[in-house]
Amino acid sequence: MSQTTFKELSEVPFFVTIPHSGERVPELTPWLKNLSEEILMSDVDRYVDVLYKPALEKLNIPFQTTEWHRYAVDLNRQPEDVDQASVIGAAKPAGAHLDGYHWVMTKNEVQLMPAPMSRETHQKLTQLIYDPFHSKVKEIYDSFRQKKQSSIYHIDAHSMPSLGTRMHKDPGERRADIVISDCLGKSCSSSFRDLVIAAYVTAGFKVGYNWPYLGGKVTEQYGHPDRGQHVLQVELNRSLYMDEVTKKIKPSSIQVQDKIILALTAIKTGLAKLQETV
Repeated sequence: MSQTTFKELSEVPFFVTIPHSGERVPELTPWLKNLSEEILMSDVDRYVDVLYKPALEKLNIPFQTTEWHRYAVDLNRQPEDVDQASVIGAAKPAGAHLDGYHWVMTKNEVQLMPAPMSRETHQKLTQLIYDPFHSKVKEIYDSFRQKKQSSIYHIDAHSMPSLGTRMHKDPGERRADIVISDCLGKSCSSSFRDLVIAAYVTAGFKVGYNWPYLGGKVTEQYGHPDRGQHVLQVELNRSLYMDEVTKKIKPSSIQVQDKIILALTAIKTGLAKLQETV
């Protein structure tokens, strides 16, 4: 699913980004073209857009997605997050960014890139994938600002494997249903954090906080409570809705969709009440 617009901006300044659900491989990354589905979908947040879409459309919550595969350009990184294994002439040594802006290796330690790309290819991929996505995110912020909203609330939605791999901080650990991250309290107000945690718990999820994820570059880049920008990263456990080996969606995904509707309804309702008290 590509970027989707909204009919009219909600009165509640709240929106969602989903940067890792895209599956389209660009012509500029031929090394990704003939990979098996099991490898190609290893680290994609497959179905997260499908799971969130009913709630987002029902509640008229603006959202931003991408059609492009994260191995080509990871939208939760920044263009300088490259090393000599991913881009020729990069300043950082090989190994510094194996799962960086361009993925060199999967989290299951499967080699993706046989050789680093040229600086020109890096720039073309940035113009094709990174720039349009982040321009649209900034447009949503600007649109809310034009409505004189002093605070804007943003969830960056992802999925995670049910167990940490050797390349994660928690190898072998079984994870919660939802992990909510705020860059150790830096990316949003405590009231937004508490509201979101309570909403997912009430919807029936077991929720973890800042472990094993602290928040990515989207959370860091846009989360500035001092400027009225409140961002949380929300990771959803893949075992709840998909077979992690075959990468196929499970019938239980319908129940997960329903829980997400409950959670986002509670968040939007809570934010409306929060606005009234400001």
